[in-house]
Amino acid sequence: EVVDRLATITLDSPHNRNALSRQLVTELSERLDRAHRDPDVLVVVLRSSGRVFCSGADLSEASTTPMEEGARAIVTLQRTILTLGKPVVAVVAGAARAGGIGIVAASDVVLAAEDATFALTEVKLGLAPAVISLTVLPRLTQRAAALAALGGEVFTGTEAVTMGLVTRAVPADQLEVAVAELCSRLATGAAQGLRETKKLLAADLLERIDARGEELVALSASLFGSDEAREAMLAFLSRKR
Repeated sequence: EVVDRLATITLDSPHNRNALSRQLVTELSERLDRAHRDPDVLVVVLRSSGRVFCSGADLSEASTTPMEEGARAIVTLQRTILTLGKPVVAVVAGAARAGGIGIVAASDVVLAAEDATFALTEVKLGLAPAVISLTVLPRLTQRAAALAALGGEVFTGTEAVTMGLVTRAVPADQLEVAVAELCSRLATGAAQGLRETKKLLAADLLERIDARGEELVALSASLFGSDEAREAMLAFLSRKR
């Protein structure tokens, strides 16, 4: 929806906890493109319905189909967020996991509830945060990245600020006010100023994506297609049923 020059895109796929299914990635990319082309929009907010921002890859799809296409779509999604000519604000009220953190990292500004939770859980399934490393690793400090990616540990919105992933964390009951205030401030910028400033800020990440994107798509597809990962994903899915 678009109100007062603010476009809000809401992830709303509760049946799989907003996992990055082909459908969700396709529709999200379409909505981002629509916001990019709308001259009435100055700021874009990405948020979710429910308590889960994004649970990462759709393991039901990944356990049964080759992952190359899906991995490339996630690279493209990150690039779309970075090249969108308007500031993108991610709002994380609940849980963000694995691939969902790539959306967070690609966003320009991130507001989170202090008790929101984050985790790079790929290592638990014989995987690695391959394609999302394009944006996630440059955002995190080196020590934070090593602990988060190797340990797969859960960290809070408050901790995510110190680690470099989140811009600001506030108490959950103050999150909506904080989002409204931030977006109001951003919307005072002129469209050209916002667009050109964002280009400066995103340049290094875009260079990284263009240089290493295909290499990491291949790595992701290889890992998802391995016997070890397929066994771990099927075991995880059977525990959820």
